[in-house]
Amino acid sequence: MNYLVIGGSKGIGAEICSQLSEEGHSVIMLARSEGNSSAIPGLTYHEFDVLNPDFSGVQLPNELHGLVYCPGSINLKPFHRLSENDFESDYRLHVLGAIKSVQFALPQLKNGRGSIVFFSTVAVQTGMPFHASIAMAKGAVEGLTRSLAAEYAPHIRVNCIAPSLTDTSLAEKLLSTNEKRDSAAKRHPLGRVGSPRDLASMATFLLGEHATWISGQIIGVDGGMGKLKTN
Repeated sequence: MNYLVIGGSKGIGAEICSQLSEEGHSVIMLARSEGNSSAIPGLTYHEFDVLNPDFSGVQLPNELHGLVYCPGSINLKPFHRLSENDFESDYRLHVLGAIKSVQFALPQLKNGRGSIVFFSTVAVQTGMPFHASIAMAKGAVEGLTRSLAAEYAPHIRVNCIAPSLTDTSLAEKLLSTNEKRDSAAKRHPLGRVGSPRDLASMATFLLGEHATWISGQIIGVDGGMGKLKTN
């Protein structure tokens, strides 16, 4: 099988590339740097700027069986300190980047009856302070997920994963001390923050043959934060 992963140089994206490779698939990865994906067998890397996407040098196979769009950002500020540029940057990264990526790969996805996986955040459905910009952009991603799932059924499945705080380099400042890590863990009903493997495992499941009756879904992989209150 052939898969396209956009934003796979580290964290969740790199783990997705690794899991797909371990399953014997061919992976094309687009990101600013090769990062942690450099040693993954069967991976083809293209340097790529998601804020200024240029697909001219990217060759896709005739059939593409899945696309994962997972560039990340954590832009947490009080609402009164968020500038127009903050909102525009988050929208360009998370929404327009996803749109352009799907439009680029659509013919090959149709040929391969592929699966698309996007990423949202628990903060869209569970209001959280300081998340106005990222929740706005990811809310648009959730709308895009359902619209595309309806438009391209039954030929292409489209789903979205909504994580909570995950232990990646993006969250480094939020998990930089034992006290911060413990506090973050206690906010989750399951008592810990997420790992890249937690999220990647759901993504590879949604791409694969065991999820062929799942489309148009926003799936929380969030330690229970989005739905549970335990205290």
